[in-house]
Amino acid sequence: METDNQTEYYYEYDYEEEIDLESLHILSIVLYSIAFILGTSGNGLVIWITGFKMKTSVNTIWFLNLAMADFIFTFFLPLSIAYTAMGFVWPFGWFLCKLNSFIMVLTMYSSVFILTAISMDRCLSVVAAVWAQNHRTPRKAWFTCLILWALAGVFSSPYLKYRDVMKVSETIQRCSYCFGNDADMRVFRHKALTITRFLFSFLLPTVVIISCYTAIGYRYSTIHRKRSFKPFKVIVAVTVTFFICWIPFHIFQILELKATGDDPSLKVVHVGMPVATSIAFFNSCLNPILYVCMCQDFKEKLKKSFLKVGPHTLWEVICSVY
Repeated sequence: METDNQTEYYYEYDYEEEIDLESLHILSIVLYSIAFILGTSGNGLVIWITGFKMKTSVNTIWFLNLAMADFIFTFFLPLSIAYTAMGFVWPFGWFLCKLNSFIMVLTMYSSVFILTAISMDRCLSVVAAVWAQNHRTPRKAWFTCLILWALAGVFSSPYLKYRDVMKVSETIQRCSYCFGNDADMRVFRHKALTITRFLFSFLLPTVVIISCYTAIGYRYSTIHRKRSFKPFKVIVAVTVTFFICWIPFHIFQILELKATGDDPSLKVVHVGMPVATSIAFFNSCLNPILYVCMCQDFKEKLKKSFLKVGPHTLWEVICSVY
């Protein structure tokens, strides 16, 4: 059976399949809705605080751009919610079909690129402290973020080209891949997009981030006075959460490339992909929660009014990172 993607991250399933996916689709709608509500409100608050209530610094610029990526991602989730709820019938036209897919991939790449940049910045601050103190400026941080967003746009551009509205019948149309009429070329392009996404949005960033924190750990081990890893806890938590949420998605994407015809693993992909996609989507609403909940005096400050404690708490978290 030949499969298509439902949204950028998720498959359109043949409803004549023996597998009953209705409950998984309902679960996806619920998780998407929660991610939309928490993601837009939480990341919107982070953007407001880091962008307007804090003094501009390298640290706030990193977190501001990460929150922007998550906010944009969750802001577009209602399209995926509606698409799933309507049985994968796309009524929004070709422009939103392309834009929705592009935005989802763009924000995924930008998030992982920014997390990688944060880890490299942290590594330089520890391993080359004098150099970092002289060269780390908000202007350079903004320039780096612009480069990373542009790079994410380059990696996401194929989804503008290959996503389109496809007619299934006179009354049903779907937002799916359009790789051309040649069967071999369709397979090649699908594999190329999947492998590229796996390498540059997961594997290589993982290697870089692990290398950075290994270098930090080694540097700290050579310092005679005792140093604590406590300042890294928020960055580490955000990074680990991102990769844990995206691991299942990439695993099922790779499995799908190898599954053909009556291969039993194809059914495993059909069952697992909606769950993996929901987990990946849900990641975008977790960072604001981590920023606040990892404060030592969280329970104490929770008693205060939210608007009053919000800026103070986030300021404390971001300052503690560096």
